[in-house]
Amino acid sequence: MEELSEALTGVCGPLLSEKISELGDLTVYVSLANIAEVLRLCKEDPRLQFNLLVDVTAVDWMDQRAERFEVVYQLLSLSTRSRLCLKVNLSEDKPEIPTATNLWAGANFLEREIWDMFGISFVGHPDLRRVLMYEEFVGHPLRKDYPVQGKQPRVPLRAPEVENTARRMLRPDLVTIGGRRGAEDNADAKEV
Repeated sequence: MEELSEALTGVCGPLLSEKISELGDLTVYVSLANIAEVLRLCKEDPRLQFNLLVDVTAVDWMDQRAERFEVVYQLLSLSTRSRLCLKVNLSEDKPEIPTATNLWAGANFLEREIWDMFGISFVGHPDLRRVLMYEEFVGHPLRKDYPVQGKQPRVPLRAPEVENTARRMLRPDLVTIGGRRGAEDNADAKEV
């Protein structure tokens, strides 16, 4: 981890806010203004080579911190087998962050999920729309201030089922595996 910390300081030094060690992994806080550049350097610089975006998620700290939201990037270097956690704090009044889809295509659905569940917008995302909730859903259900007993607008079925199609389902006979004795054969064997 010392080597990774030194390499990261050498590549991104003034762009980093704070480095800490959590559970044997390096966690680095980055300001919102620098996150796009730090992500690019982490992927493209030959000293770091973080070529796999493992996960992107978010945390809603509500009233526990000055900045309500935190976006967390989990990166992995397949060549050096190093892991890196990058964290960015976002304010409640403007929860926006640059997209990482231009670096890792896998960020597409991860960022869509964060927008859907937390309402954090990814600037420059090619297709930022709901991925888990239906389009008419109001609000973002993983925000801590989302009403637990909240009611959502009723939406007509998009493709209403005209009949119960389960009745027409074909159910093939069970497959028996040759060479194995069935329950009847085992009962006969006990009587002998």
